[in-house]
Amino acid sequence: MKIVVLDGYCLNPGDLSWEGFAALGEIAVYDRTPLTDEREIARRIAGAEVVLTNKTPLSRTVINGSESLQYIGVLATGYNVVDTDAARQRGIRVCNVPSYGTRAVAQFAIALLLEICHHVGLHDQAVHDGAWSRCPDYCFWNSPLIELEGKTMGIVGYGRIGRAVGDIAAALGMKVVANGPHPWPAGSAPAEWVTLEELLERSDVVSLHCPLTPETRGLIDRKAIAKMKDGAILINNSRGPLIVEQDVADALNCGRLGAAGVDVADTEPLSADSPLLTAKNCIITPHISWAPRETRARLMDIAVENLRAFLRGEPVNVVNS
Repeated sequence: MKIVVLDGYCLNPGDLSWEGFAALGEIAVYDRTPLTDEREIARRIAGAEVVLTNKTPLSRTVINGSESLQYIGVLATGYNVVDTDAARQRGIRVCNVPSYGTRAVAQFAIALLLEICHHVGLHDQAVHDGAWSRCPDYCFWNSPLIELEGKTMGIVGYGRIGRAVGDIAAALGMKVVANGPHPWPAGSAPAEWVTLEELLERSDVVSLHCPLTPETRGLIDRKAIAKMKDGAILINNSRGPLIVEQDVADALNCGRLGAAGVDVADTEPLSADSPLLTAKNCIITPHISWAPRETRARLMDIAVENLRAFLRGEPVNVVNS
């Protein structure tokens, strides 16, 4: 069996091993594959029964042109890069990796929030630049500092990651409200269910943890921001297109939003002309919430087990059944 990995570098830049897959077949690993070059994608997967991809798209044309293909493994939770309908019509199973990074992604959301509240990096750099040594006082701060206890965290999307974020926020003394597709009975979840409009109006911090769907695309736009508290903080390490970047940048620049922390972007890698790059009080990180070694190792293990289960005739984590 021939196994092709189209874009293995981000998952495994060298600190993990592909040996789990190698034990199941002949494996060819490409660090990167041109995302828009369907001919090259088709050439690389020619003759393969198994293809593994993270962000390299597998279109209907590519799928229909690969006669040997039996299985597509997505090395991520999101699988929008694969034409799952085309794969279904060909009898090709598509399997993803859910739930591998819940705690890491929640931890990173809070890391963005704490950086906004305390500007640890800014003050560390100031000290290393000699500002503390020259200071006439025993301490100094170069930006306002924020205490979170007693403030309200609004979580949009209260699945596994949203709940994990809520747990940490509650441990910090925050009041947690959340919105999901359906109300839950009072007392059945740690957070109070509220409408999205009420969440925006009440929250000091709005943290996005919902999937990207036609309904959630552009969820945080000018109109949504107008409903938020003056100076509210926005966190997004879910999906970039959940926010309208220009509207968020405008709100940051005029002070309507107090700060934003984002780990995802509308276009990735981030466009050099993204309005967020020049927006005030905007922390941007390069889509690394999922990237701790422990988390990536877990993803690799689950992806290997997905393929083993398929080969046993007992497929799991199928997204196009």
